[in-house]
Amino acid sequence: MTTARLRATVASLLSAIAFGFSGLPAKVAYDAGFTPLQVTAVRIVLTAIVLLAFVVPFTGLPKLGSWRLVLGYAVLGVIGSPLLYFVAVSRIPVGVAMVLEFLAPVLVALWIRFVRRTRLPASMWWGTALALIGLAMIAQLFNGVSFDLVGTLAGLGAAVGTAAYYLLGEHAAKDGDPMALTTGGMVVGAVLISIVSPPWTLPWHAMTTPTALGPVWLGLALLALVSTAFAYVAGILALRHLPSAAASVLGLVEPLVATLAAWLILGQVLNVVQIVGAVVLLAGAAIVQVASGRRIEPDTPPTL
Repeated sequence: MTTARLRATVASLLSAIAFGFSGLPAKVAYDAGFTPLQVTAVRIVLTAIVLLAFVVPFTGLPKLGSWRLVLGYAVLGVIGSPLLYFVAVSRIPVGVAMVLEFLAPVLVALWIRFVRRTRLPASMWWGTALALIGLAMIAQLFNGVSFDLVGTLAGLGAAVGTAAYYLLGEHAAKDGDPMALTTGGMVVGAVLISIVSPPWTLPWHAMTTPTALGPVWLGLALLALVSTAFAYVAGILALRHLPSAAASVLGLVEPLVATLAAWLILGQVLNVVQIVGAVVLLAGAAIVQVASGRRIEPDTPPTL
């Protein structure tokens, strides 16, 4: 593994870990009276402000010709995936919604195989399947669930948004300016979501409510700075030297981190099946990493 590839792998893992911790500040905000839509709005708007202040002075805004890419990234990767996941959670068990959203690596692999016409090693498919089985064990998917069409479609929509996040990010990382895409996507996302959830509708009185993480405003600041700004930037920079198929499987570490954080901070104990599932997930991710390091030639010139 080259130094650049190793750094990209570490950045992708750090991104997944940062995303994984987003559930904690979001949960304390929900308990204080915020709705999922309001938390998402605060998260995106604060992140856009941070990136505008600290990134744009060095990178500038996206070029005019790339705004279609920015709009797609904003709608699918910045807003669509988390919002559809919240819709899914409101209709079906969290574990099922989590598994549906993280079908994204399969969608990424299918896109690469049938749209880009690139043959993937068999071990990459097996590793992805193994990682998904581990995720299903962590999410306790086998405990019996009832079917809900809207919730299921929302979960699958979240998977599409997550897959788009990796594919569009990879495209920008290799052919454009990934930091400009991230900043532009956040700014566009902030404008769009503010139309649906205006700032004046937020429960401002709840900002000082004490929680396990401190006042709610501190949790929301951590959500924006660590679990959004840092997570998105690290993730898209990693895609410069890491294939989207491999990065999307590494993203499966996110629900693992979320589960471990709930165990350590909120006292939600893991059982034996979940612990075994964590080992299986990591094994699958390791297999994909090894497989993605091989040189793979496309059947035809690749497209997005």
